[in-house]
Amino acid sequence: MILTQILQPDCVKVPVESNTKEAVITELVDLLDAKGLLSKRDVALEAVLTRERTRSTGTGAGIAIPHGKCNAVRQLVMAIGIAREPIEFESIDGEPVTILILLVSPADKTGPHIQALAQISRLMLDDEFKQKLENAASADEVYKLLQSKEDG
Repeated sequence: MILTQILQPDCVKVPVESNTKEAVITELVDLLDAKGLLSKRDVALEAVLTRERTRSTGTGAGIAIPHGKCNAVRQLVMAIGIAREPIEFESIDGEPVTILILLVSPADKTGPHIQALAQISRLMLDDEFKQKLENAASADEVYKLLQSKEDG
């Protein structure tokens, strides 16, 4: 799966303005909604927050991948946020996060959702790439880093 085929360049925010878990998730959902990618903003937000309450999507090493499935989208959508100040996320390693990758997918389409999660996880194993994302000065730079990484 190629993430830049899902992620629109204007669905990246550097830096995010929020400094709490729920607020930053809301900020990224609002970004998707502002771009017309959600048919029901509140349904999408509740799906992601409900999933987050089940178990934190803070995967460790400064990364969180909040995600949810609902009928507010026809296809998988994605937003990325970079925090300048680390955000407490109840991550599995107990560390706060700076890289946030939000996914919202249709409830009836599991395949692309799983593939995107797997691809994000693979990319985030590269510490040098992760550091470049954290230090990116703009949304455009984040998108171009991702594009370059995927182009290999």
